[in-house]
Amino acid sequence: MSDRGTSSLFRRGRLVSQLGAVTAVVLAAGLLAAPAAAARRPTPKQPVATGYGGAVSTVDADATQAGLAVLRRGGNAVDAAVAAAATLGVTEPYSTGIGGGGFFTYYDARSKRVYTIDGRETAPATFKSTTFTENGVAIPFDQAVTSGLSNGVPGTSATWSQALRQWGTLSLGQALRPAEAVAANGFVVDQTFHDQTASNADRFKDFPATAKLFLPGGQPPVVGTVLRNPDLARTYEQLGRQGIGSIYGGSIGQDIVRTTQNPPVDPKATRNVRKGQMTLADLRAYGAINRAPTHVSYRGLDVYSMPPSSSGGTTVGEALNILDNVDLSKMSQAEYLHYFLEASRYSFADRNRWVGDPAYVTVPQKELLSQGFGKERFCLISPTKASTGTVAPGNPDGSYGGCPTSGTAAPTSYEGQNTSNLTTADRWGNVVEYTLTIEQTGGSGITVPGRGFLLNNELTDFDFTPITAGVPDLNLPAAGKRPRSSISPTIVLKDGKPFFATGSPGGATIITTALQVILGRIDRHLSLEDAIAAPRASQRNAANTEAEPAFQAAAYFAALKAMGHTFVNNPEIGAATGVEFLGHGRMLAAAEPVRRGGGSAGVVFPAG
Repeated sequence: MSDRGTSSLFRRGRLVSQLGAVTAVVLAAGLLAAPAAAARRPTPKQPVATGYGGAVSTVDADATQAGLAVLRRGGNAVDAAVAAAATLGVTEPYSTGIGGGGFFTYYDARSKRVYTIDGRETAPATFKSTTFTENGVAIPFDQAVTSGLSNGVPGTSATWSQALRQWGTLSLGQALRPAEAVAANGFVVDQTFHDQTASNADRFKDFPATAKLFLPGGQPPVVGTVLRNPDLARTYEQLGRQGIGSIYGGSIGQDIVRTTQNPPVDPKATRNVRKGQMTLADLRAYGAINRAPTHVSYRGLDVYSMPPSSSGGTTVGEALNILDNVDLSKMSQAEYLHYFLEASRYSFADRNRWVGDPAYVTVPQKELLSQGFGKERFCLISPTKASTGTVAPGNPDGSYGGCPTSGTAAPTSYEGQNTSNLTTADRWGNVVEYTLTIEQTGGSGITVPGRGFLLNNELTDFDFTPITAGVPDLNLPAAGKRPRSSISPTIVLKDGKPFFATGSPGGATIITTALQVILGRIDRHLSLEDAIAAPRASQRNAANTEAEPAFQAAAYFAALKAMGHTFVNNPEIGAATGVEFLGHGRMLAAAEPVRRGGGSAGVVFPAG
């Protein structure tokens, strides 16, 4: 057996004959064919699992089972991640799918190195800095979202193919087979899926292909019924058979371009649906990019995450460098949370000013992640009083001392909060942390006819106009540019080996969620599952901090308000997953116990 975990089954090319066993495992988890109107019990979920042989954590039980089935058949963490991600494209289609993109972080046990793939969507070649404006004024945001204009060139399938080619043991077609089975046989609609459909029904009904798939009989699907997607099953089969060329220049890509340029709208609809600019040449030009991960040392641990075009790794890393100047473990909960919120505020000020697509702007990544810059920013934090309003960015110029600021404050622009995250690990010690997205819940709302997947609205992650007059905006649209993201798939190493990995959906709250889980696990000595479950707050260089109801109900809340923190309600922040290595081959997989209806954690061989 190779170091990467290629079993003899896979090496001898016998997976096609054995794949029935993989599919059988998936189907045995509750995916047998059933009439669309019939009720069926959903695949059981559990938020925590410990054991051996590999681990998978996602928001969805069917996706977790697909990943575990691949691990049981000898696949590695990369194979399992692609299988689980493809299944999420079926069961979590409003969050992810091959119409979107994402960011992939991987620890390779053989080389003991961390790698990343930037699979972010790109703007068409015709895009300009003024594309989202008319007469110098930004177009209405909702009109931009539900349109072809918001569709970025998708990067998900390119990410899958690249990850499998570089580190996996399966072909793309083999990795997609479990998801094909789920799409063909159907999945059980839960309350979260029903509610997400209902909240988007008004726009879904304006696109016939979307309404046909997600509004059976003109209504959101009933909880407990089975939703099938045979079009997506056929699309996955073609993608697996023909490779990603079928999207990046082939017939699937042609259908994407046709749909983007002329969104198929119901003739009775009154919605103003703008046409997109993506061409087949844009698809042919797309490439997922291997990038060196961000890296900071924190409390003797090595923290790796995603570099630009995502702002996740630089912002989480800067916040950790700020907090490395104080001992959070000996503080009261209110004092600890005060420093967490203030470090988030200052690192977001720098994120908003200094981070964009590195192919188009100069990102001072090394200095943003330097301990000297972190210490300079820490100097501005009062131990007893919250900063007010938005704070100015620092100057990451390599010359540090005192407590300076530089320029005008740049607030955080809006990012859609519906994304999906997964974590996988295998028996050889390989780890994947992967966040993938189509942006808003339901993306653009436009399903590619006959293909069974929604197109993204990722290009609305660009700033339509400069956020602050007179301040350079690194996130304006441009031809081929990747909009800034907040995705933060993070892997933490201890003595060069995996300690734990975590990530989350949630737009710009992804950064603060990842940071809070990391701090909870390392500084507050919570178990990984408790760090994920803890009440959350998110400060993103704004006058008010967003806080969940449980955070506002906690004993420390009054003390934070007394320090000057002001809050607004956010019903739910993030939906994290994670895996921790417990030693001697034992692993813990953790997911949300409640958020988004609860996540699904599993291990190959459970053991208490």
